[in-house]
Order: sequence, then structure tokens, then C-alpha cells
Amino acid sequence: MNVVWVRHGESEANAGGATSHPGEIPLTERGHQQAVELAAAWTRAPDSVVLSPYLRAMQTAAPLLHRFPHVPRETWNIQEFTYLAYDPTITTTAEQRRPRVEAYWQGTDTESIDGEGAESFAMFMERVQSAKRRLENFSRRGIGSVALFGHGQFIKAFLWALHARAVPSELSIADFALYMNSLTIANASLTTLATDGSRWLQVGVETDEALLLSC
Repeated sequence: MNVVWVRHGESEANAGGATSHPGEIPLTERGHQQAVELAAAWTRAPDSVVLSPYLRAMQTAAPLLHRFPHVPRETWNIQEFTYLAYDPTITTTAEQRRPRVEAYWQGTDTESIDGEGAESFAMFMERVQSAKRRLENFSRRGIGSVALFGHGQFIKAFLWALHARAVPSELSIADFALYMNSLTIANASLTTLATDGSRWLQVGVETDEALLLSC
């Protein structure tokens, strides 16, 4: 099975804007244009589309779903890692959150939860493992291709879990942080893998039209 992870287009947070609820951050005008270009270049419909429940991922998928309305779609818990608690009445920029972000990634407690609306690192990685199991089940059912519209940290964690064979009892926030910071997954980029239901092969990370035309 051909698996294509699509990171959402440029969001208001990516562009430096102030945001509150992580699930309600919209795309910028540029992000919407990236979504349109992705859909226009995707010449063969995938067999299935999987969506993060977060607005920016759904907006990125919308043009493709409009182009191929017959394609089955599902919403999975493949949303971004929300490790910081937040107050939905207060907006902050990525720069304002930076001290809290840096402090989090220096921590070691994989079960720690920052507060309201946050999840632990172990909970996040269990969501990653769940997505992996569901994709392997897709492959065993004979589904030939699936496009997943998600988020940068989640895609990186998915790759890390494949490479490091990470399981909840062996998690390391520091190890993942090193891996995460070594890998660039741009907005509206594609990460392509293949699986036969048990083994995985990473095909590549691309942002150009050539990979889209092969999907």
C-alpha cells in the first residue's frame, strides 16, 4: 500500500499570528493556495483519505476531496501533539510560547501532562502507534493507496516510531526531540511510505510536483 502523509498548508500560527485553541487554527491565504495546488497536481484519486480533526488539516484536504468526492474519508486522531496547556480565551504567538516549548523538550517525564487541553508524550505516541496499526490493517484489507492530511510533529513521530521501533515503555522525549529537529517537513509537503501490512519502506519527502504525479 502506498501511504502519503500530507502536512497541512501554511497556517496562521506558522505565519507568526496569535492563536488560542490548537484545533481551530486556520490556513493563511498562502496555505489555501497550497491546498489548491496540491489537489490540482494529484492526478489519480487515492483509495482512501484520512483527516486530522484539526481545522488546518481539514482545510488542506478540502480541495482534494472536492476534486475526488467519491473517495472514502475518515477522521482519525492524528492531530498535532498538544503538550502545552492553553486558555481558549487568550491568544499567543509561537514566539511568546517559546520559553514554555523549550522547557517542555528538556523534560524527561513521558507521563507528565501540562494542564487543561494538553496530553502526555506517552499519550501522543500511543496515538502514533494506533495510526500505524490502522494503516497496516488498511494494507491487509487490500487498500492500494491512502492520503493522510496531518501535522509536522505527528508525521515526524510516525517516522521515528518506524525507525526507532519506539514503544511506550521505551520512550525518550530527548531522543525524539533530536530526531524531530534533524528533519524538515515543510508546509504542504509530502512524505511517502509503503507497507505490506507488516514491513514499512520510506520512499521520500518531497514538495515538488513530480511526487504528486506518481501518487
